[in-house]
Amino acid sequence: MILDHGQLTRALKIAEFGVCAKAPIEAQRGVLVETGRKHATLTTFDYETAVSVTMAGRAKKGSSLLHFAQLKKALAAMVAGETKSQAEGTVVSLTGDLLSTEHLTVPIAALEREEFTLPPEPVPAMATVEAGKFFAELKRVLPAAGRDDTLPVLTAVNLTLSGQTLIMAATDRYRLAEGRVQAEATVRPPDKPLSVLFPASVLASLLKLFKTYDGPVGIGLLGADSDIPRATLSLGDTTVTVRARDGLFPDYSALFPTEFTASARMDRATLVRAAKKGLAMVQAVGDTHGPVALLWRAEGTLALALAPVIATPGEQARVRGMSVPFTLTCGTDADVAGMSVRFNPTFLLAALDAFTSRESVTLHVSQFEEGQARKPIVLTADDGEDTYRHLLMPIRVDPSK
Repeated sequence: MILDHGQLTRALKIAEFGVCAKAPIEAQRGVLVETGRKHATLTTFDYETAVSVTMAGRAKKGSSLLHFAQLKKALAAMVAGETKSQAEGTVVSLTGDLLSTEHLTVPIAALEREEFTLPPEPVPAMATVEAGKFFAELKRVLPAAGRDDTLPVLTAVNLTLSGQTLIMAATDRYRLAEGRVQAEATVRPPDKPLSVLFPASVLASLLKLFKTYDGPVGIGLLGADSDIPRATLSLGDTTVTVRARDGLFPDYSALFPTEFTASARMDRATLVRAAKKGLAMVQAVGDTHGPVALLWRAEGTLALALAPVIATPGEQARVRGMSVPFTLTCGTDADVAGMSVRFNPTFLLAALDAFTSRESVTLHVSQFEEGQARKPIVLTADDGEDTYRHLLMPIRVDPSK
């Protein structure tokens, strides 16, 4: 095949996260190159994730399995000494195992094609979503995904197609994020919601690689009742197919109540500043896991402040936090006076970061007990347009200590 150096470099960069670099079978460390008259497709598969990138270019029909790392390094070496623009425009030929430019021709290690484990077939798109909205919502949800490999279900994002909506949810047990994107069906929508656990690490890679992609994203899902549960995302010339993680995502619907004891709308930027100060002070006293607390004080006029929790209960009464203006949109002054909500400050900041496009954020408390929030706290934009929801587990302390 004949194409530009920049085109092949980009395709290899995308295909790389499907390479099994430490596979016991060397063939799986390779990239399968399949060519037709006017196109070429690169395919990699690490037993869980399959990536295919199709490129336009002149080629003869054929296929070869080449050592991925060697091809990538050789391709970079071909344009050593060239400017960036010259390198990108350099014409490259890849015929069988021979990589050529006008200056150099080198063979690339060919691997045994018969030993390469082919990936499962991609799932045809059942719906499409706008890339900008998909990646924006994914960026908000991903931080809540777990990183403990002993709990594989929690290291995935639960993708659900429900009617004309794609729902993305992730949790690490201490927080839960849910985002929704309008989907346009390409086939008859499933009769009931269809869910697949999609590895969060793969979605994180896609988020980095497709920052400038503005086309549609195709969504294809095969659930637990299929032979090989899997999901495919189609992004222009690229398809990514993953084997779904085994297990069931927690049913979290009951964690988002519809009635609250109190809801407080706060300026997001002010709350971020207060949380950063609280985190810095907690770290300054050497308590890397110390919480911060939102506390409503009724000293004349009801006021809200966020303070670092850095002392014993007796000494903590002397700590004053940064004032945070608020408006109660649910509940009364009497409902919140003297009440507090304690958070992991890192988790609180990550949650607030998901609302960067909003001036305010609303904190919903479903129940107070012994002066503290007892149940998960819900954060929303509360503007009628943004459907994103973030749930945080409050930190509780024994009031007798």
